[in-house]
Amino acid sequence: MKKSRIAIIAAMLFLVLGAALLLIHNTGKGNTDELSQTDTVIGDTIPAKPVVMKYGLPIEEFIVTYDTIKPKETLAEVLFGFGFSAQQIHDLTQCPDSIFDERKIRPGQACAMLCDRDSTARYFIYETSPKSYVTFDIANGLCATRHEKPTSWRTAEVAGRVNSSLWVAMESSGTSPQLAVLMSHIFGWSIDFFGIQEGDEFRLVYSREYVDETPLNNYRIDAASFCASGNTVYAIPFTQGEEGELFYNIDGNSLEGAFLKAPLDFYRISSKFSNSRYHPVLKRYRAHHGVDYAAPTGTPVYAIGSGKVIKKGYQANGGGNYIKIRHNSTYTTTYMHLSKFAKGLKEGDFVKQKQVIGYVGSTGLSTGPHLDFRVHENGKPVNPLTIKSQPKMPISEANREAFTAVKDSLVKRLAGIQLTLTQE
Repeated sequence: MKKSRIAIIAAMLFLVLGAALLLIHNTGKGNTDELSQTDTVIGDTIPAKPVVMKYGLPIEEFIVTYDTIKPKETLAEVLFGFGFSAQQIHDLTQCPDSIFDERKIRPGQACAMLCDRDSTARYFIYETSPKSYVTFDIANGLCATRHEKPTSWRTAEVAGRVNSSLWVAMESSGTSPQLAVLMSHIFGWSIDFFGIQEGDEFRLVYSREYVDETPLNNYRIDAASFCASGNTVYAIPFTQGEEGELFYNIDGNSLEGAFLKAPLDFYRISSKFSNSRYHPVLKRYRAHHGVDYAAPTGTPVYAIGSGKVIKKGYQANGGGNYIKIRHNSTYTTTYMHLSKFAKGLKEGDFVKQKQVIGYVGSTGLSTGPHLDFRVHENGKPVNPLTIKSQPKMPISEANREAFTAVKDSLVKRLAGIQLTLTQE
């Protein structure tokens, strides 16, 4: 009887112990699942921190000290300030000029020293331009490499009305006057920008180049229109054949002709073509078979068309420094009173349209800086303001449908740009 009671008690204890173990097991499993779910939630709500790259390096891993080249500051002074030794400075200056030329250091250019967290110098960076830089790897014998920064183009729109000049109108519209120069190049065969009048209007779709969030002074025109004296001329970009991208008018004819309307940008016509003009130096009337463009000394002068330089010389009592270009069997052009010629230009050279051939001056028989520009047709002087331009190939029939689609889209976009009304 006593043994049976002991057996029953033992069995009951065994059952209680088993239940307790099972409860502990399930409780632990539940906690494990709950922790697992918690871990998953945390992982979803806290993303990995992005790596910030600059100069092609994870910039936040370094202690960075920035500096800017000061006026008259030498490279050695900059490097001494960063703790370089005399030997290190000597080694750095031995880099090939194609990678780093210390003679081209300019005030305002940026540089930086990158150190490890223990203050050990690792890299010296010199920004050669807003778009390029040189990295000196200090840990590897100042090994130098040149890099280009990635850039992007951002599109913008502007429209304005001319009250005094296109240059001023651009500034008044809140954009860069450089766009006025680009417009003069695009419309140079169809619009005389020396003759624009108050009330003329322009509309532009243009792009500006950026490095990261820093804007550069590089622009391009993506589409444009200019309304002069009630006549609107469009510039629609399109690519066909081997000519590459050109600008065309609304009818599909190229805006690029054989000759530019003028051999320099903007400025003022001080004297026109005449058979009897009062000469300010000689104090008498005589023929002036050219057009005088008043402009500051040093203003670039372009060849109005492609051709061969047949004369380059100096006339003490006449045109001063001058260049004559033969464009074809019919036309020659002459550019006089230049302050200097384009570097390396010589007789016999072939020049392209819009190539700089010299710079405005006041050499020879002249009372002030200006360009005396002359055109001869079959050996006879003609008015430069009336010569006809010979356009390049128009849009072909094979490309007409594609061009029309581009044209319609851009004309609609240009028309939708709100005019900026400002006081100049």
